[in-house]
Amino acid sequence: MIRVVLTDIEGTTSSISFVHDVLFPYASEHLPGFVRQHYRDNQAVSEQLAAVAETAGVDGNDVDGLIEVLQSWIRDDRKETPLKALQGMIWEQGYHQGELKGHIYDDAAEYLQRWHDRGLRLFVYSSGSVKAQKLIFGYTTDGDFTPYFSGYFDTRIGGKKESDSYRNILREVGVEAGTVLFLSDVEAELAAAEEAGMQTAWLVRDGDLPETSRFVARNFSEVDELLKRR
Repeated sequence: MIRVVLTDIEGTTSSISFVHDVLFPYASEHLPGFVRQHYRDNQAVSEQLAAVAETAGVDGNDVDGLIEVLQSWIRDDRKETPLKALQGMIWEQGYHQGELKGHIYDDAAEYLQRWHDRGLRLFVYSSGSVKAQKLIFGYTTDGDFTPYFSGYFDTRIGGKKESDSYRNILREVGVEAGTVLFLSDVEAELAAAEEAGMQTAWLVRDGDLPETSRFVARNFSEVDELLKRR
């Protein structure tokens, strides 16, 4: 019996275009000014910049060089943890200032609330930082969805295409693998979760449905039919 739903964000609960056409450009535009303003007086920013310097092999005192590395990571859609952390800080300002509103599909908004009310435990696993996850769900166009979630996981738990990451999540949540349903639009992530013993649902919101033995859903309403059967 499924007791836990673990969900991806991009392409699953929220549109890919919102992330790539709104959030990423916003972070890219505001990143240089944000780093220059806070690299000395904000410890959280300084720690992430030190991690950037170590990963990229650049001088930690070369602010312009660090900014260029970060901008190149954004362009390449790199899943680097310090980049995700800094993006989350920048987006936080944007959400608080009313310049950003998180996108959530109507069906996701409806069924996340339904599943929570039915007693399912809901968790998020995304390559975006936990801070960014809480922001996108806390400042949606439909209101605050953070009360429905029991926890959040990002790349600090491991890469999303690595089965050990899902085993780590199982240990954190404290449940049997077979009681967890993982939702994602990325087949390699589903395969990794299945290797860890989780059940999966492949969200394919647009285009042709793939020929696969996996459960495939167009939306959360169809996922709910699976939940009712299991």
